[in-house]
Amino acid sequence: MTTIATNLQRIHARIENACRVAGRHPESVSLLAVSKTFGADAVAQAHAAGQTAFGENYIQEAVEKITALAQLSLQWHCIGPIQSNKSRLVAEHFDWVHTVDRLKIAQRLSEQRPANLAPLQVCIQVNVDAGLNKSGIAPNNALKLAQAVAKLPGLRLRGLMCIPEPAPDFIACCAVFTRVRALFDHMNSAGMSLDTLSMGMSADLEAAIAGGSTMVRVGSAIFGKRS
Repeated sequence: MTTIATNLQRIHARIENACRVAGRHPESVSLLAVSKTFGADAVAQAHAAGQTAFGENYIQEAVEKITALAQLSLQWHCIGPIQSNKSRLVAEHFDWVHTVDRLKIAQRLSEQRPANLAPLQVCIQVNVDAGLNKSGIAPNNALKLAQAVAKLPGLRLRGLMCIPEPAPDFIACCAVFTRVRALFDHMNSAGMSLDTLSMGMSADLEAAIAGGSTMVRVGSAIFGKRS
């Protein structure tokens, strides 16, 4: 068995165990394999092991992989920042975008999404802990942005994404993710129909699942350390 296949088994075991501890069904959490900086061959190996959803941060690199692997049935998620001059590439090639934090970018994605493609699935990125080096909209502005994004054609608003600053311990980490879940619940009570909480990575997926994550983004624990 290849290392990637073995690593995928280990991550699924971690997800299942975290769900049991949190009193949740393992099926309630999906795995997004973050393949940034790894080649198409690594993605193909992960696909052969049963993984179908892949996250990419660097848009041009991602488009090259998407094109090279077009024969495979894969789902591609943009999880990196989107500059205005790259929005068309995202709209034309990706299935999901996790990093919408400005209405301008959402409008460009809406306008540039080809009519023959399914709606682009969108998450709003929230800067939940006011990290100075993190993208994302402030939590108190998230509902207003979500309401605007939900009206745009060619997009389907699915939920929230966050990348918190490292927390000192498990309890503190859980508390941050719980705050995002509380915002998610508040937005749904205000009339939104959100179903996705994209939060948690290799180091903190257990805390994210305890906090309510429905999708964890794991890269190094699957593909290895990045150079």
